[in-house]
Amino acid sequence: GKDWAAIKERLEKRYNNIEKQMRKTKSEDVFQIYMNAFTATFDPHTNYMSPKTSEDFKIRMSLSLEGIGASLRTEDDYTTVVEIIPGGPAARSGLLHPNDRIVAVGQGEKGEMVDVVGWRIDDVVQLIRGKKGTKVRLQIIPADASLSDPPVTITLVRDKIKLADRAAKSDTLEIEHNGQKFRIGVINIPDFYLDYEAMRQGKEDYASTSRDVERLLKELQGAQVDGVIIDLRRNGGGFLSEAVDLTGLFIEKGPVVQVRDSRGRVKVERDFDSKLVYDGPLAVLVDRFSASASEIFAAAIQDYQRGIIVGTQTFGKGTVQNMIPISRFFPHSKEKLGQIKLTIAKFYRITGGSTQNVGVLPDIRIPDRYEIMEIGERSEKNALLWDEIDPISFSSFDPDLKNVLPRLRNLHLMRAQSNEEYQLMLQQIERLKKEKERNVVSLNIEKRKEEREEREALKKKLKELHKKSGHDDREDFYLLETAHILGDYILIH
Repeated sequence: GKDWAAIKERLEKRYNNIEKQMRKTKSEDVFQIYMNAFTATFDPHTNYMSPKTSEDFKIRMSLSLEGIGASLRTEDDYTTVVEIIPGGPAARSGLLHPNDRIVAVGQGEKGEMVDVVGWRIDDVVQLIRGKKGTKVRLQIIPADASLSDPPVTITLVRDKIKLADRAAKSDTLEIEHNGQKFRIGVINIPDFYLDYEAMRQGKEDYASTSRDVERLLKELQGAQVDGVIIDLRRNGGGFLSEAVDLTGLFIEKGPVVQVRDSRGRVKVERDFDSKLVYDGPLAVLVDRFSASASEIFAAAIQDYQRGIIVGTQTFGKGTVQNMIPISRFFPHSKEKLGQIKLTIAKFYRITGGSTQNVGVLPDIRIPDRYEIMEIGERSEKNALLWDEIDPISFSSFDPDLKNVLPRLRNLHLMRAQSNEEYQLMLQQIERLKKEKERNVVSLNIEKRKEEREEREALKKKLKELHKKSGHDDREDFYLLETAHILGDYILIH
């Protein structure tokens, strides 16, 4: 809606900014770009970090950073959201999502919006970071926006991300299914965390995913739930040991995952504890952003036939990285030398197949809009390919589950066909698919406004329908449908 003079002024500012950013490039930056162009030919996760990048990485990993709680990277001159950090301001707001592009940043409620297209990523990050409690405004192009959609402005309050904010949490869903009432426990796990320092110091109450989930499971059993859903959506992974220990809460004991190093040596990660914390009906809810340790847990639950995997195909990150300080090779150097993140191994399921590239395929698929976007290991250039090794011996928890799954799928599809909210979601996905495939944009402003109004009307209808159904925001369709799938399983089994 801008006139030509305003457009010209904005573009001139943008191009001048890009030139200024180029002039700020140091030899250290050029070396990092060159080295990463080289390492990217091997795999997308092996890369070199300059001393400055290494320092930023340490700050991010220690969670001492005050900001919005999002990982960013540069893609085609745009600062793009890679990951939303659980427990952070962005995650709590629900306004920012992976693949959203940040085009401008403003300080406080009235500060000037600074166009950041073409900026260096570290300069954009400096604008976004700030003191806890202060506000930052972001002008974003949402991941599902069409080519003609205008940017959206969101406001976030900066905060520190604490381990407690990322901790597993439980809830219960009360549903009526086929004339019967069921109470379903839900455990949301944002990532596979471990307070390693507290554990090393011998503190008894150190935080860890498996310890916290064990406590939550006992609480839910005390509340007499009929089944449990483990929600791993947007869980990007974490500590491998926690994925193994978490699996152990649902099986008696046995192998969980195989790890093969670059020399072909295979190590089997096992659960040695025969203690079974929960043996009731179980479902695991996953999406395109469930990665790494999440995939190890989901794959093990699927292979043991311990529970039902619901959702979409997962991310497909089945590789292991290690951080190697370059100073290790130059012990007498006084200069900061940065570090290398090196891919050293691959994960394999106990059935032999890798989780790399393919991820985990759900037993019951419920499509979502992210399926059609270029998200996941499959979309990365030079990603390592899927392969397999020999399976390892293990005993199935419920050998009859595979016979029940076809009936569960049919019951789900029958329910979905008569669910207006689900059908609207499919319409939205189909529209996004067509938008993605379209390579022509109308120059007729009225036509573009009409298309935008149609999209907004569909979004509004979905929200109204969800509100009308009497469910609150935490009870999204995917979670509710997973609860009904568990209800089917309980009645059949």
